[in-house]
Amino acid sequence: MGPFNYFNYFTEIEEYFWRKRGAHLLVSPLDWVIVETWQKAGIPIDAVLRGIDSAFESYQRSRRGAGRPLKSLAYCVDAVLEAAAQKAEAAAGTGPTTTSAANSSESFSRDELRGFFSRNGERLARAAAAMPQADVALRQQLSHAHEKLAELAALVESPSQTDLEDLERRLTVLEDKLTAALTAGASEDTLLVIRRELDRQLAPYRRRMTAEQLGQLERQYTQKRLFEHFDLPRLSLFYLT
Repeated sequence: MGPFNYFNYFTEIEEYFWRKRGAHLLVSPLDWVIVETWQKAGIPIDAVLRGIDSAFESYQRSRRGAGRPLKSLAYCVDAVLEAAAQKAEAAAGTGPTTTSAANSSESFSRDELRGFFSRNGERLARAAAAMPQADVALRQQLSHAHEKLAELAALVESPSQTDLEDLERRLTVLEDKLTAALTAGASEDTLLVIRRELDRQLAPYRRRMTAEQLGQLERQYTQKRLFEHFDLPRLSLFYLT
């Protein structure tokens, strides 16, 4: 496999899953959250694809696989983690590997980054202006996020090469702070609806997952749905494409 474009993690996996499933269908919100948990866990792309292959082979051998397509990446969770563990074991003792910083620094043009920051800044400003006056804390947090995003956007204009991996870390911190504010500001009814959605989607796969895996999926899914509920942009560079 050639050099991996760090910021194509989502689309690489999505397209591979499409090909394996034999149908070009949109993956579910749960599937996107599963991919995000793999990305945040640092699982290499080749381990994910190998795990997907293994999961499809296992599914096709099972009674459920007789004439029925594999519908969700949730079925692949164990196989992907096993493939990642095997890769780590095989790499033990081979010395440190080089990062893809140089590769990722060429992932986007400055114009693409400017557009991404501009669009997200505008959406944050609109969301802050539309927030009811009673929601003081959340309104202030949205305004703060807008200001911080403008500061980070200035890094793109630096004459030196932009360190996208460091920029991504800063954006992740900003997203995490926003998530905490949204969780605190959301109504109980909104959180209950999100929890019911997740429980319904996870029901066929819950027995295949550990408590740690389920907890991580619940956190990521809640974050995704809260950003959608408040019509906020995802700030991570992984969402640029």
